[in-house]
Amino acid sequence: MDVFAYLIPYGLEWCNLILRWLHVITAIAWMGASFYFIWLDNSIRPPAPGSGAAQRGVAGELWAVHGGGFYNPQKYLVAPPELPQQLHWFKWEAYFTWMSGFALLWVVYYFNAAAMMVDKSVADIAGWQAVAIGLATLTLGWIVYDLLCRSKLGRHDLWFGALVFALIVAAGFGLSSWLSGRAAYIHVGALIGTIMVCNVLMVIIPGQRKMVAALKAGQRPDPAPGLRAKQRSMHNNYFALPVVFIMISNHYAMTYRHAHSWLVLAFIMAAGVFIRHFFNLRHKGKTVWAYPMVGVALLLAVAVLIAPPAPTPRAAASDPAAQFSQVRAIIGQRCATCHSAHPTQPGFATAPAGVALDDAGLIRQHAARVYQQAVQLKAMPIGNLTQMTDAERATIQAWYEAGTR
Repeated sequence: MDVFAYLIPYGLEWCNLILRWLHVITAIAWMGASFYFIWLDNSIRPPAPGSGAAQRGVAGELWAVHGGGFYNPQKYLVAPPELPQQLHWFKWEAYFTWMSGFALLWVVYYFNAAAMMVDKSVADIAGWQAVAIGLATLTLGWIVYDLLCRSKLGRHDLWFGALVFALIVAAGFGLSSWLSGRAAYIHVGALIGTIMVCNVLMVIIPGQRKMVAALKAGQRPDPAPGLRAKQRSMHNNYFALPVVFIMISNHYAMTYRHAHSWLVLAFIMAAGVFIRHFFNLRHKGKTVWAYPMVGVALLLAVAVLIAPPAPTPRAAASDPAAQFSQVRAIIGQRCATCHSAHPTQPGFATAPAGVALDDAGLIRQHAARVYQQAVQLKAMPIGNLTQMTDAERATIQAWYEAGTR
């Protein structure tokens, strides 16, 4: 039984590694293709009147050089006169990104929900309830977004975008009221990612299939599916930078552990939208520096507003050895169950982030990190699994601020 207790978390670590690697690879492929085609769509120019391209119904074209070769991509307003024998579909990048991400969500969060999703100081819920909240968010989020897209409001891009952003922020607020900060952030990202892949699966690809079917039947394709597909593709383009930040947010506890973490996330997502809009305009030949300046200003404002207070130097303890012995006992009881060469906390096969705290030298080596995570941010122990008290955090604070650093 002890062997299985060790092998299960170790096996989950390998699942985590492989799925995360796959998720990053496929996300790069998807985002890269998305960014490229938005750039291409904004950069193409109408062909010269009377040229062969214009006579074939080409709406825009572009000459480019890359890797020692010249390229001449062309875009047809609706469809080419004849369907080519080979037609590449950009879909599997999106599908595998979502599937690997959803599998990773199960491995990292749902299989160990009591540790990774529940924070008793936020809401006293069970692990299965946290999982149900997460799954319900993904499902309802897509339904609401899709209905809005199909409503009359969906025809007004600015107002629609403002409302969707407000709803995502509201989802972040709701999730942060029930889940741990880290789980709340990742579920906002999963919500956005689910909307993005459903746009591809349920709108973009079906619309393209209708156009291809019409061409095969010798009919002129209806442009409406193509216009809907382009709209959803543009939505995905603006979602991209916020969701990429959320993918890496678990490394930055100062964001998701803040008292108003949902508002911090809102500012950072807004910065991503403004920066993305700058590039979209720039590809059209319009350079409006106000947009990236607003984005950078939002990031700077967040950095200043959530900065922790500077530590106040304290007088050294009369008995530093006894003080450290007390700190070491606290860390051994509250932290080293996970942060050790051989974790005893269920669900952990190795020390998180490779930080071990099971001997005196390692505690001193990581003193600044322990102070930041356990005292300033109260991000550790994760979900306060081991019930570190405020008095124990104050003991660590006094030890660090007395000159340990």
